[in-house]
Amino acid sequence: MSDTIKYLLPEEQIPKTWYNIAADLPVPQSPVLNPGTGQPIGPEDLAPLFPMALIGQEVSQEREIEIPDPVRDVYRQWRCTPLFRARRLEKALDTPAKIYYKYEGVSPAGSHKPNTAVAQAFYNKEEGIKKICTETGAGQWGSSMAFAGSLFGIDVQVYMVKISYNQKPYRRALMETYGAECFASPSDRTEAGRAILAQDPDSTGSLGMAISEAVEVAATNDDTKYSLGSVLNHVLTHQTVIGQEAMLQMEMAGDYPDVVIGAAGGGSNFAGIAFPFIGANLRGGPKVRAVAVEPAACPTLTRGVYAYDFGDTGHLTPLMRMHTLGSAFVPPGFHAGGLRYHGMAGMVSHLAEQGLIDAVAYHQNPCFAAGVQFARAEGIVPAPESTHAAKAAIDEALKCKEEGVSRTILFNLSGHGHFDMQAYTDYHAGLLKDEDYDEAALKASLDQLPQVAAE
Repeated sequence: MSDTIKYLLPEEQIPKTWYNIAADLPVPQSPVLNPGTGQPIGPEDLAPLFPMALIGQEVSQEREIEIPDPVRDVYRQWRCTPLFRARRLEKALDTPAKIYYKYEGVSPAGSHKPNTAVAQAFYNKEEGIKKICTETGAGQWGSSMAFAGSLFGIDVQVYMVKISYNQKPYRRALMETYGAECFASPSDRTEAGRAILAQDPDSTGSLGMAISEAVEVAATNDDTKYSLGSVLNHVLTHQTVIGQEAMLQMEMAGDYPDVVIGAAGGGSNFAGIAFPFIGANLRGGPKVRAVAVEPAACPTLTRGVYAYDFGDTGHLTPLMRMHTLGSAFVPPGFHAGGLRYHGMAGMVSHLAEQGLIDAVAYHQNPCFAAGVQFARAEGIVPAPESTHAAKAAIDEALKCKEEGVSRTILFNLSGHGHFDMQAYTDYHAGLLKDEDYDEAALKASLDQLPQVAAE
């Protein structure tokens, strides 16, 4: 009873297709709009930023999108990833609940992010692209794109949110080891960065700012495309290899989750674990409760408004209908840098509006406490982002104990915290602050939302 149980799939069961939840939606997602015309965008609007294959996936209504063989060949380096039954954690909690976790930290970059980085690098390579510019928060995405670029011979530039650039030097070193260039954002390398620094020379940055810089570089250089690690439909779709594998592994365990949990910043790892289960339910299968877990200091789903907004601070992107805190919102500098985005993926936001997912928000100290408790029981140190999912899973298990019921809980342990040990050092020293966002700043940011008549 005290041992963790691992469920492994053979290599040949790596999914051959990505799952596209758009095919099963009871109500279609709102279109992405051109900010100048207010009309739905077309492929020509996105062509300066993305290869056509990804643009096609972005708007696809097909349930299954084939994974190219060269992408699956790279996936074989770490997929299928293990699913664990966390019996030691269950025992420590003295809960009747059954807890499973899907561990994505076994990838070369240490997180779930290579699932889409490899795919995006492949499609750019197929279109003859030699350079990719992107942004990153905590560095998980930047290091994953750097890894993927090295495989396909693509030069990668990464604009890293300044607070994370300073907090997480080893992530920066990993990117550079893979051959990428990494710059603190906001920087003086772009017009968007210079404009931000002119207003606030001490800006700690935000993902919205870093996106503005990366988009500007791609849009003004014909030989460079842009790459995004979350938010967009094609990115979320690529991550569904996680949930598809988990469904097979739960079948191996003779079990099925009542609750599926994922941390949520832009939405990619939550979508990766939850969308296949939600889709199965929408097609008449077992019902699951899907829970997106976000930071209380940047609570897009639990505090943001559902509206059309820009994806970046500099207003260079199209308008997406999503839960947003406003593109001018700059969250406090908490350690889960991958969750410091002002908006939530449009598809995740749409599911929330349809009542198909729930959301909770936590401060960072309780999350790190959960991460430490998980590490002491299961031996894996979660990334700061992943501690949010661990916290929610532990809370669900304790609720089962209080109610005297047994439920099956599955969460996505989306990455390890080996590059984030300074955050754990600060936690153990009592130096972490549970900072709240500034209500006045949030109101000012929301007051700047573009005026779009939502259908």
